[in-house]
Amino acid sequence: MPRALRIEYPGAVYHVMSRGNHGDLIFRDESDREAFLKCLGQAAEKTGWLIHAYVLMGNHYHLLLETPRGNLVAGMKWLQGAYTQRFNSRHKLCGHLLQGRYKALNVDGNDKSYFETVATYIHLNPVRARIVLPDHQRLSTFRWSSYPHYLARPAKRPVWLSVEKTLASAGAKRDDASGRRSYEAFIEGRALECGSKRSREPLEQAWRKIRRGWYLGESSFKDRLLDVLGQKKTRPKTSSVGGGAVESEREAAVEAWIVDALKALKLSEEDLSRLAKGADTKLALAWRLRRETTLSREWIAQRLHMGHVTRVTQAWREVEGAKQGALLKLRRQVKSIGIKGEG
Repeated sequence: MPRALRIEYPGAVYHVMSRGNHGDLIFRDESDREAFLKCLGQAAEKTGWLIHAYVLMGNHYHLLLETPRGNLVAGMKWLQGAYTQRFNSRHKLCGHLLQGRYKALNVDGNDKSYFETVATYIHLNPVRARIVLPDHQRLSTFRWSSYPHYLARPAKRPVWLSVEKTLASAGAKRDDASGRRSYEAFIEGRALECGSKRSREPLEQAWRKIRRGWYLGESSFKDRLLDVLGQKKTRPKTSSVGGGAVESEREAAVEAWIVDALKALKLSEEDLSRLAKGADTKLALAWRLRRETTLSREWIAQRLHMGHVTRVTQAWREVEGAKQGALLKLRRQVKSIGIKGEG
């Protein structure tokens, strides 16, 4: 049976879950978890994602995320690939880390009840797994979910974590001390219910749709998704180096940015091709593309006439670390030029 198409559109909201290959651990220690969260933050920066909730368990993770640019597939490809590469490098392994295809449940993000259901399901995972026993400890003591950050001041949170919709869905009107206390009371109350067999059943009924369905919403939301899916199936395919219409659209956005960047730097395409493969200008352009797009190192190296892909890696290291001189000036120049529509 062919795989179901991912349903992507600007503003789509998803519950994403992925497990380790053969059920193996994907987080062996705190360093692995920190590495994943770093990758998640980078993915959000590259794609414009809004991360509303997350939890990192031993052999799987859950995310509640929103894609303003309609780019779930490109972002997930980068996120899972980057984390796998870093995990394998750290533990001196090779091969697949994650099991098959990640699950992506379309969620009606305009309906507060469905949004709250998924966020609560994610935040209560440590209770469901009996890692946290609510009769003896508060759920906020579990470090590896977004929930503790909801109780902190905005300045103490990851910049890529978006809390407003989740707070509002649970009845907290503002992201202030009062709103945070309200959300804490709400979640800790649900944790106590989840820890009790008698009180847990109503929660489980709501969560069954998350685990078994392909969408979470009313029938009108399902109809909208089917409309999007129908348009996707009938859209003519285009070929490209990356393959597929989505890749072509991403590359087109980046191509337009390169034209703008060269113009701002007073260079032509011929000038770009004549520059040395490791020239500062190429390093700065490659740094920006690696920082804010999901395009591969191979694509960037080929497009900027840089030769081997290791020069793209070199670009990130040297430009990101520049404290003065020409590279710092170039970094500021290319950073000021917007990339329109990329994701």
